[in-house]
Amino acid sequence: MTDSKRRRGLMAASALLGGVLVLTACSDGGDKASAESSKKSQAAAVDKAAAQDASEAQIAISPKNGATNASINNDAKVTVTKGKLSEVTMTTSAGASVQGTLAADGTSWQPNGQLERSTTYKINATAKDSKGREAHENSSFTTVSPANSFIGNFTPEDGSTVGVGMPVSINFNKPITDRKAVQAGITVTSSSGQQVVGHWFNSQRLDLRPEQYWTGGSTVTLKLALDGVEGANGVFGVQQKTVTFKVGRNQVSTVDASAKTMTVTQNGKTIKTIPISAGSPDNPTYNGQMVISEKFKETRMNGATVGFTDADGKGEYDIKDVPHAMRLSSSGTFIHGNYWGARSVFGSANTSHGCVGLADVKGAGDANQPAAWFYNNSMVGDVVIVKNSPDKTITPDNGLNGWNLSWADWQAGSAV
Repeated sequence: MTDSKRRRGLMAASALLGGVLVLTACSDGGDKASAESSKKSQAAAVDKAAAQDASEAQIAISPKNGATNASINNDAKVTVTKGKLSEVTMTTSAGASVQGTLAADGTSWQPNGQLERSTTYKINATAKDSKGREAHENSSFTTVSPANSFIGNFTPEDGSTVGVGMPVSINFNKPITDRKAVQAGITVTSSSGQQVVGHWFNSQRLDLRPEQYWTGGSTVTLKLALDGVEGANGVFGVQQKTVTFKVGRNQVSTVDASAKTMTVTQNGKTIKTIPISAGSPDNPTYNGQMVISEKFKETRMNGATVGFTDADGKGEYDIKDVPHAMRLSSSGTFIHGNYWGARSVFGSANTSHGCVGLADVKGAGDANQPAAWFYNNSMVGDVVIVKNSPDKTITPDNGLNGWNLSWADWQAGSAV
């Protein structure tokens, strides 16, 4: 074989081998693609199988996961559709367990009581569908903090019996800027059918009353639906409750400071007239309609607490055992027993520092004394009217004394 023929043969062999190598390389790429396709098919098959085997139970938890300023009033709830709850645990972030109740049909769960403010809670829930397949859901939320919530301290108390002049008085622990929203969440109704209207004395006090005194023997219901109500920017209500109280017999007592007598009526009929000693000419008693807000069988009265001192010439006093005392104003006006004054002043002279005094004995132990009789026959919410005194009429917000506003002026203070 010649050299030229040998070279042509080697070149042909080389070309043939090169073609084989190229073909081999292409064949390897096809195998990899096929493997990837196979993996995807297998994964899809697994996903499909998992989906087909997934529980049909669908769990919902409220408040939603991550919620802040959540309600403390049993808004926490776990529900399930297409299944029944098999286990629910609720704990604080510190690990304390919260007890709850599962509904008889197994479709819902709630904590048993009110939650704590400014606390983070975690809920873990498990449910099973009709085939026994499990579903799981978790959630965490934080309740409203004291700094971001408000409450209303109210009077009278639930279940109490009060006199016909007792308003519903609510004092909020934070200033309210959205008075309309807050008042809309408060309703007061009476079995007598009387219309009840609210009046704001300031940003933290709302009183509610009818045009005339409550009807004797009626039942009054206060409903606070303030949970979640934004009373001020970023400050929410947390109260959700109903309060009822009863109104007793209609007792109104009228003090005539000039005649120095008090006439007590029940249901419009006079039952007793009592001699009294009202405020002296230098310290006269307020005129106006006043409501008994507190009762003390004995109490201390210190003139320095209401501005009476020897230095200002008004006369300082400190009596540690004033008997049968009943408060008529926030500023210190009482109707009470007096054992230190001469019996002759009652019915004949006004000698007090502004209170209304009735004859009594030291120690409040004699039920036959005029002050004892009046104390024993009076209740919180009874009305005491003072007239013919040289002093001004008491301001409506000094005590529970909104009755001194006309009905038109009272309505003008409503935000709804």
